[in-house]
Amino acid sequence: MDDTTCAVCAATSQKESSESVCSDIQEKGALKKHGPSREKMLSKEQYQEALVLVLCFVMALLGILLHEGVWRFPGSMVFSYGILGLTYGIAAFPVLRGAWRNIRRGKVFDELFLMSLASLGAILLGAWEEAVGVMVFYRIGEFLQEYAVLRSRRSIRSLIALRPSTVRIQKDEAWVEVPPETVPAGSRILLRSGERLALDSRILEGRGTFDTSAITGESLPKAAEPGEEALAGYILKEGTLILRSERAYTDSTLARILHLVEKAQERKAPVELFVSRFARYYTPVVVILALLVALVPPFVVPGASFYTWMYRALVMLVISCPCAFVLSVPLTYFAGLGGMARRGILLKGAVVLDTLVKLRTVVFDKTGTLTRGEFQVSKLQAQDPHSAEELLTYAAVATVHSNHPLSRAIQQQWERRGLPLPQPDEGSFYEIPGHGSVVSFNGKEVLAGNDRLLHLKEIPHTCREDDATTVHVALAGELVGSVHLEDQLKQDAPRVVRELKKRGVQHIALFTGDSAVPAQQAGAAAGVDEVHHSLRPEEKLERLERLMEDGEGAPVAFVGDGINDGPVLARSDVGIAMGKGGSDLAIEQAEVVLMTDDLSRIPEAVDRARKTRRIVWQNILFALGVKLAVLTLGAVGQATMWEGVLADVGVALLAVLNALRAYR
Repeated sequence: MDDTTCAVCAATSQKESSESVCSDIQEKGALKKHGPSREKMLSKEQYQEALVLVLCFVMALLGILLHEGVWRFPGSMVFSYGILGLTYGIAAFPVLRGAWRNIRRGKVFDELFLMSLASLGAILLGAWEEAVGVMVFYRIGEFLQEYAVLRSRRSIRSLIALRPSTVRIQKDEAWVEVPPETVPAGSRILLRSGERLALDSRILEGRGTFDTSAITGESLPKAAEPGEEALAGYILKEGTLILRSERAYTDSTLARILHLVEKAQERKAPVELFVSRFARYYTPVVVILALLVALVPPFVVPGASFYTWMYRALVMLVISCPCAFVLSVPLTYFAGLGGMARRGILLKGAVVLDTLVKLRTVVFDKTGTLTRGEFQVSKLQAQDPHSAEELLTYAAVATVHSNHPLSRAIQQQWERRGLPLPQPDEGSFYEIPGHGSVVSFNGKEVLAGNDRLLHLKEIPHTCREDDATTVHVALAGELVGSVHLEDQLKQDAPRVVRELKKRGVQHIALFTGDSAVPAQQAGAAAGVDEVHHSLRPEEKLERLERLMEDGEGAPVAFVGDGINDGPVLARSDVGIAMGKGGSDLAIEQAEVVLMTDDLSRIPEAVDRARKTRRIVWQNILFALGVKLAVLTLGAVGQATMWEGVLADVGVALLAVLNALRAYR
């Protein structure tokens, strides 16, 4: 038996098994370390292991049949002991060696030690057929568990295997293939049918169809047309495109996903931590109980047989392995996180999943979250003696460096005229959070923002609140006019609010910096319980903390996408960022990132979190229930080592298979 075979068996030892489940994802550069060659090596290793186990099973069956006298011939009993001994040697060698190595490292009470002790004890009692049966079925069970875990890793690792190794860019009038990490923003990229896009880009030429499912979770194809944005990870199903890279690989959507998935497993759920602590005490306690069962009754119970109670103690050792829940619990969380990522829902750790289960309050930002965030200029209201043309010019120059949705709408209104955006004086642009932006233009101060900005700058005005979102523009301390913009509620917003309430969310609120009229309109259309308008970032934070206090410890989620949402996303129990159009700060501070603007992913995330948590407790209770039942039966002499090993292997295997349901 070679070292690799031993390693496969030993990999599922008590402590190591729970950690190894997620190791592929946790390591940076997992794709390089576990590429095609690694997969091929594992398949060959599994094939060799399967052949060894089939041979052991056939030999064990033959030896047991001979030992039980099914076939009799001269020397059949001696021959049966020879076959059983050889089978035990082949099956037990990697387990015994692994147990010895762990003992030398100070790891005594692990799965390998328990199986070694139980099988050697059976041999000492003369129960060769049961010693061999325990070891062979244990090895078969470990192989099946390992195979199931590796299958789950491959399925979930498909999320990691999204990054193409090369990208085709134009260089000196020729198309050359280079690593994605070396491509600067602004490069021209050639993408052919069947290829995966490596960088966030904008389509310059060509038409086709994208498969976006790996990034957004959407199953429907997306049309690829000039001017459209295309995210890293999209697959071009048909057509040929020329694109321009919008940002470097390290800042791309794909890199962001990989980073989040890699880091997610570092944050353990409370149940995972509990199981790890429980396993450290469970096994030693069972070993001590088995020792007491073996030694005490023969001395205190009249007529008690040392052989009988020793055998019962060995049954307890066989069933005491904690692998069923030590392995299945982290695997369930791992599969749950992977299944969510496959649907475009990225969670920054299993602890977030547990928090989603208990969610009772949800707060939505308005612009870009409950609404489309795609504003359009509906009215230019200039103050005498200024014209609408002047108003739009000053509004464009004041917002030219802003990423706020209102600013983008003003910029787009200007660009429709086919003219380049006017530029402010160099280095003069700055933003006042919750108010607006200020620049210098031809030596004069120009500002664009809300009513609070006018008051802050002490600019005389008689503006009234309108039904539309309004940006006031001033030049050199004098009001130029107001730009009115309109936004639309997302079509699925009312349905999402209803779905969240069906799932036990008791309170839903809307926080926005907008004025009262558009805020109340959006809140009423969506069906939220309360609306707070005209809030600055610090006021949003204060309101959120008040809600958290009123909730008496129940988790509060905040859903947002803007830079000014960063503080509340960080402060809430669960920050949910809209990853497609969200700011980098919002995505960095959030606990959950939605890779699309689809709000229905939020109730879906709650459903998947609850499903994962349900599977976790199913595995824990099922494993403990069966083990306690067999432990009790073994202690009173109603279970043999056959029942013990089959129960141990069967429970562990069923728990692993059940854990994989969290991925679907």
